[in-house]
Amino acid sequence: MPALPPERLDLGDSDLGEIVLRKLTVTDAGAVARAVGENLEHLRPWMPWAGAESADERFQRRRLGEAEAQWNRGADYGYGLFTTDDRLLGAFGLTARRGPRTLEIGYWLCADATGRGLATRAVERLTDVAAALPDVDRILVYCDEANHASAAIPRRLGYRFDRVVAVPPEATAETGRQLEFVVRPHEWRAARRTSDL
Repeated sequence: MPALPPERLDLGDSDLGEIVLRKLTVTDAGAVARAVGENLEHLRPWMPWAGAESADERFQRRRLGEAEAQWNRGADYGYGLFTTDDRLLGAFGLTARRGPRTLEIGYWLCADATGRGLATRAVERLTDVAAALPDVDRILVYCDEANHASAAIPRRLGYRFDRVVAVPPEATAETGRQLEFVVRPHEWRAARRTSDL
């Protein structure tokens, strides 16, 4: 059985009230479908999955049911960013799809939640979690070269730009050039200790 991350991560206060990252479950299907549906124009340029199917509650119920099994296998950890009144602000995840001993952090926010530092706080906390898991040697963030807002997050947190990866564009604004940012757990922990001094 793999070591699993916490299912709930409190992120403290924000201008939207207290916020929390918590494991997405089948009971969140309606909230996820609604958030995607209300933000399709915002998400579509960068998220190839952003379409009518992802805004359907039945589809999200099936997807989140599969996500539960992936969580338990140690393959993918999906979180929702919620306010205390259970409003979904976006989704974040740790996934093992980039190979052994590696976790990738992915994220999206609803349009009205952007520009508040929430994604940076969530990615920072998920980096803490990933760095504390055993058998993790690298933590990665990928985003398209043209997605400047997304690329600013790993840069702000001290991730190192590693390389450009050529991939076929899938979403409407993608260039086919993905930026890869990396931090190693020992580097992250050392930087955190230094910042606490």
